[in-house]
Amino acid sequence: MSTEPAAHHDSTTAATAAHHDAAHAAGAHGASAEASDKFTFNKLLDKLGDHHELDIFFGQYEILPVILLDQNNSVHVYSNLHAMEESGQYTMHHPEAPHKIVSTTVKNEYGAPAGPTLDLSVTNFVAYQWIAMILMTVIFGVIRGRYKKNPISAPRGLQNAIESVVLYVHDQIVRPNVGTDKRAMRLMPFMLSLFFFILSLNLISLLPGAHAATGALPVTMALATCTLLVVNYIAIKDAGIGSWFKHLLGGAPAYIAPIMVPIELVGIITKPFALMIRLFANMTAGHIVLLSLVGLIFFFAQEMGETVGWGVAPISVLFSVFIYLLELLVAFLQAYIFTMLSAVFVGLALGDHAAHDDHHHEHAASH
Repeated sequence: MSTEPAAHHDSTTAATAAHHDAAHAAGAHGASAEASDKFTFNKLLDKLGDHHELDIFFGQYEILPVILLDQNNSVHVYSNLHAMEESGQYTMHHPEAPHKIVSTTVKNEYGAPAGPTLDLSVTNFVAYQWIAMILMTVIFGVIRGRYKKNPISAPRGLQNAIESVVLYVHDQIVRPNVGTDKRAMRLMPFMLSLFFFILSLNLISLLPGAHAATGALPVTMALATCTLLVVNYIAIKDAGIGSWFKHLLGGAPAYIAPIMVPIELVGIITKPFALMIRLFANMTAGHIVLLSLVGLIFFFAQEMGETVGWGVAPISVLFSVFIYLLELLVAFLQAYIFTMLSAVFVGLALGDHAAHDDHHHEHAASH
């Protein structure tokens, strides 16, 4: 019996199977590519996070330096992400760790690509903070120059607007809460820095394609930590360390200290924690709503056709404009609330000693 037909049949079957497998693989690849290009809200909201590129005006600019510390405590500095990729030591495109900076050669104890020990890179949010600081330095530098040039002339334009805000912060926020004029003047540089820095970051986040640095927990945590340190420093300096410890008892007898002191310490930490969460949540929520409203246009166009997408667009845009104007109000409101509560916490930490300096001054004047 000849085996040639059987061999021919087997080879034909194998070729057909290979063709089907190739077609299936190509189809699967096409499906995965199509799925990766498909619009999802997760992809849209991912853009709210921090990046190693500067995202502003709907563009991504690889101009931020990358600074990494490896497992051998060696520092690697690159001018931008592209330079890092070209070096071949680190990458953000590893298939096992996409969108993360990992080593191209070193593995960790679990066999996965090892990341840097410490990432000190200038990220998107750090760049926004630098922009805010530079902007405020320039504005206040110009205003200071005008005051030095014409110290007795009436303020006008931007100078008048900034002076009105400074007076409002002093007269309506700081002075009524901290007790004395002397203490208010001492706290004004810190309170004004808080107010204008937060306001600048909030307003920058409303630029087209920009992100909210105040919508990042590390940023709001740093601001809240500054408030925590200043509040307790003023309380200890003005009321005394003894009064500060006595304040931890909350007016209770000394033998209740094992119960009251931990509770009061939790209260001291909780106040700035509330500041941190409030600012973060409000600024993040507004941007999520804005992105979601705009995303509805693309979602309906993808799922139900371009006609439906165009039909949804006017409604989505109108609501987006309303939320945008609301975000503009929230930008000022959150700067005001953060500064106001910081001043309130100073007054609460001082307790009965809040107006002590004024009483002492009045008593000395009467004699």
